[in-house]
Amino acid sequence: MKFAQYAIAEEIKKNISKLGYKKPTDIQFKSIPPILRGEDVLAIAQTGTGKTAAFAIPILHLLNKSKIKGRADGVRCLILAPTHELALQIRDVFNTLGKSVNVTSFCIHGGADQDPQIEKLAKGVDILIATPGRLFDLISQGALTLNRIKILVLDEADHMLDLGFIQDIRDLMRHLPKKRQTLFFSATIDEKIKKLAYSLVTSAIRIQISPKDPVAKNIEHAVAFIEMDDKRFFLEGMIKNNPEKKILVFVRTKVRAERVKKALGRADIAADTIHSDRMQEDRELTMLNFRKGELTILIATDVSARGIDIPNVEFVINYDLPETSENYVHRVGRTGRGSQKGQAISFCSEEEKEQLVEIEKNLGKDIQRMDITKSDYRYVADLSDAKSHDWKSLLKEDEENKKNRQKKKRKR
Repeated sequence: MKFAQYAIAEEIKKNISKLGYKKPTDIQFKSIPPILRGEDVLAIAQTGTGKTAAFAIPILHLLNKSKIKGRADGVRCLILAPTHELALQIRDVFNTLGKSVNVTSFCIHGGADQDPQIEKLAKGVDILIATPGRLFDLISQGALTLNRIKILVLDEADHMLDLGFIQDIRDLMRHLPKKRQTLFFSATIDEKIKKLAYSLVTSAIRIQISPKDPVAKNIEHAVAFIEMDDKRFFLEGMIKNNPEKKILVFVRTKVRAERVKKALGRADIAADTIHSDRMQEDRELTMLNFRKGELTILIATDVSARGIDIPNVEFVINYDLPETSENYVHRVGRTGRGSQKGQAISFCSEEEKEQLVEIEKNLGKDIQRMDITKSDYRYVADLSDAKSHDWKSLLKEDEENKKNRQKKKRKR
């Protein structure tokens, strides 16, 4: 079935056509009809399969169809996303697909002045995309009412639970009409998500795409056993062996992100970071530069990069293995988007082998091993341009020089 055959507004069809899309992806094909019928949906699909458009297309049509011209109904659709970056990305999808459609979309998130957001909301918007923190702030201040909500969407629902928003989400339900349509979208699902989902929906239709292998088939992913102190040398080598390729590097913490950036700087490699300690405007500029290809190396934490869709990422490198097996799926899914092919490589140290076991258990199969001989391993570590600047190496060399000088003195 082609998009042209769907019973949706012609303006939406034109916008889809301009993007070059003719046929829906599997998740879109299975999700759009029940959403158009007003049914609750719990949808699970691999990253990069078009989940945002799967709910954006029918929502735009439904709200456009029911909107009364000249009347401000207040917020009619609320979409919750766990991070600023994902919220802004969803907004962009709605703006692109909803061009010339009689529906307004707006995004609110923390890290930005709330007064302009309150002013915009007072003028009336149809679709509100929000991060939980800013949403609950504005509700508590009485600056936002949700009594006209017809559709609620929880995107990356599993991640919102990981971030501890489950009670906030339950509290949010008190502000929403009981009669509404509820949609859950995520790349992974567990018992916590199912329990929450089924407590908030009525006879939800469950849609699950490719449940056997959560990693998309066009992504080649492998693991290399590399000791913690040597990871920066192998990262440097991979970057220099793939010049001008767009590479997304995942680390465990914000501090690690900055340290890896400095290590690459010592090897004359330009990179930038994205994490929650950076100002929102800096994060947005960094993401823009990475999307445009002006920045080719981005170092990110899970919280910042979860769910974001960046075009033409050739490599994902797990500098640190993720703390949860679900995050592995989300990380590697940043490459190989849509019909493109991608590669993901994970660096696993001795301390991280238990995490690797857990990840493979979740995947239901072993990850391909990269065979690195001892001579190749030492060659990469010794070749690094950053090594001469490495403080540990400098201290070690200084100690050896002192010992040599003392030996010479004793000989005299």
